[in-house]
Amino acid sequence: MVLDPWWSAALVGVTGLLIGSFLNVVIYRLPKMMERQWNAEVAAYAAERAALESTGTADDAQPQPPPAEPFNLMVPRSRCQACGHMVQWYENIPVLSYLFLRGKCSSCGVHISLRYPLVELGTAGLFAFLGHWGGLSAPTLVWCGFAAAMVALAMIDWDTTLLPDDITLPLLWAGLIASTLGWTGVPVAASVTGAAAGYLSLWLVYWGFKLATGKEGMGYGDFKLFAALGAWFGWQALVPIILMASVIGAVVGLALKFRNQLREGGYVPFGPFLVGAGLASMVFTPEAILQAVLGRLGL
Repeated sequence: MVLDPWWSAALVGVTGLLIGSFLNVVIYRLPKMMERQWNAEVAAYAAERAALESTGTADDAQPQPPPAEPFNLMVPRSRCQACGHMVQWYENIPVLSYLFLRGKCSSCGVHISLRYPLVELGTAGLFAFLGHWGGLSAPTLVWCGFAAAMVALAMIDWDTTLLPDDITLPLLWAGLIASTLGWTGVPVAASVTGAAAGYLSLWLVYWGFKLATGKEGMGYGDFKLFAALGAWFGWQALVPIILMASVIGAVVGLALKFRNQLREGGYVPFGPFLVGAGLASMVFTPEAILQAVLGRLGL
C-alpha cells in the first residue's frame, strides 16, 4: 500500500505506541516467568530425589502441590505492584494514561516509573522512522519486529542480566528468513556467515577471558544476540557493531564506576550496548558507524 511517507510514519508510529505498551509487559513478566519455570523444575527434581532416597523408586513421590495461579504475558491483568489495584483499560492507554494520572497509581498514589512511557515513546519513534523509510511494506514489518525485540532485550538485560532465548533465538531465525526473502537487503550467504561469525567470535572471547582470569566476562545470551545481529546485517557489520558497543559500554561503565553505581561484582551487562549498536546500524549504516567510531578514536 502506497501512502505519503509522513502518513506512513504516523500510522506505524501509533502502532509502535501500542507495541511499546505490550513490551513493558514483556520486560516485566518474561524474567519472572523464567524464574517460575526454573523454581518449578528445581522443586520437581528435589521431590523426585527425595522419593528415590526414601523408597528407592520415583513412583512413590509425595503428591505435588496444586499448580500456582497462571502467570504469563496475558494473565493475570496488570496490577499496581504496591497496592494490588487492578489497572483499568483507560489507565493503560500508552503515554496518555501516564500523563492523565500524573505518573501515580490512581488508588494508592505510588509513583509509576517514567520508564513505562519512555519505552512506549522510544518504540513509537523507531516504528515511525521505519514507516517513513519503507512505507507500509513487508520490510517495514520485519524491521519493526527487529526493533521491538531489541528494545525488550535491552531492558530485560539491564534489569536482570538475562537475554532470554525466547527472544534471541526467534530474532536470529527471523533475520535468516528475512534475508532469504530479500527483506533486509543482506545476501543469504552474508547473513548465514554473519550469524556463525557473530556467535563464534564472542564464544572465543568468552573462553579466552575465562581461561586467562578464571572468570566469566559475559553470558551465552550475548553470543546469541550478536549472532542475531550478524544474521540481520551480515558479517561485514560485525566489526562496526562490536566496536560501537564496546566503546559506549566502556564509557558507561567508567561513568557508573566514578559515581559508585556499579552493581555488586562491578559488572555492566553488555546486551544493552549491543542493542544500541544494532539499532544504530538500522537507522544509519554499519559503515557510517565504523567511520564515526574510528574518528572518535582518532584513527
